Amino acid sequence: MLAETKLVDQHMNQPGQKQNSEDQCIARSVANALAEDPSLEAVTINRARRTISVATLGKVDDAKISARIANSIEQAQAAPEPYPCALLSGTGDCQACGTPLSADEQRRISIRQEGDETTIARVTCPTAPKFWRWRVIPLPKVVQRDVEFLEHDDHGDEWKMQLLAALVCGGVGLAGFLFHKSNPSLAQGCYLLAYLAGAWFTVEEVWERLQQGAIDVHFLMLAVAAGGAAIGAWAEGATLLFLFSLSGALEHYALGRTQKEIRSLFHDAPKFAIVLNEKGQELEVAVEQLCPGMRLLIKPGAQFPVDAEILKGKTASDESNLTGEATPVDKGVGDNVLAGTINLWGAVEVTVLRPVQESALEKIIHLIKEAQQQKAPAQQFTDKFGSIYTYSVLAASLAMFFVWWLGFKLPAFTAAETSHTAFYRTMTLLVVASPCALVLSIPSAILAAIAWSARHGILFRGGAAVEKLADATIVALDKTGTLTTGELRVERVESFPPGREEEVAQLACSLEKLSTHPLARAIVRYGKQQQISLLEFDQFESLTGQGLQGRRGADLCRLGKRDWIFKPEDPAIASMPVSQAGVSEVWVVSPNLRGRILLRDDIRPQAKAVLERLRQEGLKTVVLTGDRQAAAEHLKTHLHLDEIRAELKPEQKVAAIRELSKDGNKVVMIGDGVNDAPSLAAAHIGVAMGARGADAALEQADIVLMHDRLENFHAAYCLSRRARRVIRQNLFISLATVVVLVTFALLGRIPLTLGVVGHEGSTVIVVMNSLRLLFGRQPKA
Repeated sequence: MLAETKLVDQHMNQPGQKQNSEDQCIARSVANALAEDPSLEAVTINRARRTISVATLGKVDDAKISARIANSIEQAQAAPEPYPCALLSGTGDCQACGTPLSADEQRRISIRQEGDETTIARVTCPTAPKFWRWRVIPLPKVVQRDVEFLEHDDHGDEWKMQLLAALVCGGVGLAGFLFHKSNPSLAQGCYLLAYLAGAWFTVEEVWERLQQGAIDVHFLMLAVAAGGAAIGAWAEGATLLFLFSLSGALEHYALGRTQKEIRSLFHDAPKFAIVLNEKGQELEVAVEQLCPGMRLLIKPGAQFPVDAEILKGKTASDESNLTGEATPVDKGVGDNVLAGTINLWGAVEVTVLRPVQESALEKIIHLIKEAQQQKAPAQQFTDKFGSIYTYSVLAASLAMFFVWWLGFKLPAFTAAETSHTAFYRTMTLLVVASPCALVLSIPSAILAAIAWSARHGILFRGGAAVEKLADATIVALDKTGTLTTGELRVERVESFPPGREEEVAQLACSLEKLSTHPLARAIVRYGKQQQISLLEFDQFESLTGQGLQGRRGADLCRLGKRDWIFKPEDPAIASMPVSQAGVSEVWVVSPNLRGRILLRDDIRPQAKAVLERLRQEGLKTVVLTGDRQAAAEHLKTHLHLDEIRAELKPEQKVAAIRELSKDGNKVVMIGDGVNDAPSLAAAHIGVAMGARGADAALEQADIVLMHDRLENFHAAYCLSRRARRVIRQNLFISLATVVVLVTFALLGRIPLTLGVVGHEGSTVIVVMNSLRLLFGRQPKA
């Protein structure tokens, strides 16, 4: 039995993993499979068709055998240089990989190469292949026409050549129509040239699809054009190819413009960086070789190659390509800088925080690519509906041919008037019923929305987020880093009794250096600015929602909230002063030390205006914070919030999200920290604040607001509503056009030329309507 499986293009190994050279050998993998499974007889690899054929004898588990062989080929494809599998690439025999087959293996299997095929078979009697059973290869499947995501610049200007070919097709086609009566021979030549120009790019796409074992609407259009030529309707066929190629050129232009907007966000990343060694000497090192802790010198005008922290010097950073913020951001000692941003005027020394592969820029690029490939719920529905619809159109067109021919007694193929034949009407029906505009109506709008948002500092993680955000009814927000700037500053250090403030600051900075909470970042930055020496701990533990604790010898040191540090029955708590509203406090205690750090986190200047806009949109605003009730009340009074819930642990935030989601409410959660990640996952839509947000929050978020700009959430919400309106408009245009044209086609009241104009015109209108999202203005908060 022959089971045929597509070769896999993705490498099985992950970067950095090593693979045993013997596992990279296809022949050895197949030999092992032959030895373990007596029902497996042979494997044929066709490099041109990218298929694997598995021959078996007797009753077997086809799926299991096919999966095993495909896995072996996948491993061989993942073989790193210099030993790719020669059998797979067709560059040599089995000795090329450096691990030749043993004598025993060579006795058990035979390897035969014929053109693009390599067959590895069990050594057996010559008559055995006659008893092998084969499975019939399935017919090509119909696939949806989809938006092409152009990741590289190579095809960015392809639309120009497509437009040129379309214009040539239209020009010579028109000439053929004008010379049709006066010079039939010249007209025929013009039509042939029009067919060649109009079908040039379409034939290429159809051939690529057929090699993948699939057909789509391009194939149908070529078939109709060929059918027109077969019955002498050259003018109609040329018109079809002209409009179809013109539509394709305009679609490529529109989608290419969208991709160009995305690519323009990122300048060419630097390939090398200047590393300072222990002696202060400058060394040029490839960016890929940079490791955390290395010291770099960044000169004015240069890009920061990795995420880093400034050790020496002052400057300003242009972060517009990452955040959409045109205003330069001042940077000093202790501040973080992001890969891909530009150092404007000062020479600074920085220390590498993480490898280039883990930088904020790489995260953003990954998010954008991921967003382009994830489909919105409406698009998933149209994809399923589109497949059924396409098969239905093919079946209905074939059925109507026989109805017109046998039922209405129209000539089958030839008649005095070509438009009166059953075949002509069938072609017209096939063209007008094709779902081109339908399948492009949603992905073109989603892609344009993603491109616009990325250019304005908003990252949607897929089409589902673009569509679902418009359904929001409640917006829940974290306090620190969301409604406040998150740039906390140490206002005062206190010890009880007074006089040991330096020791309190030293202990706090030493504990907080291992945390990523906004409070921790502020305290660590204060310690660097004050040049405080740090203590080492034998043990360290982070208690989410409570604080930190570490052990130095026998001493247990703790840092965290007041109610965690002091037990209710502790008499000392009554004598501890309460901080004023709007000020955060972090308590530090050890066996012989007690004190606190007071930090102030200013409310974002735009927060009040943004929340007012959200209320005007009909959204309810709720704050979920772990901060004290007094601080939350101060926030409610200042920002006129609808509801606040204070002193919440992470699990209590999740419970609050679920409670708010009752009665059909769609809750959006906006946060930035690790403790917000569970509630982001529980919400209808999770929104993370900025590329500086915790990795856990970014992983759970559906939307990322760059540069911690809260006003971008209102822009994202407005964009989502606009995108939903555009999608509905596109669906109405595409479906209404099909209904009208199909009705006239069934009645025989529409010529093929007009059907082509209506069909391709609706497709262009849908794509151009989606393109409006790309040039929309950002609403002001």
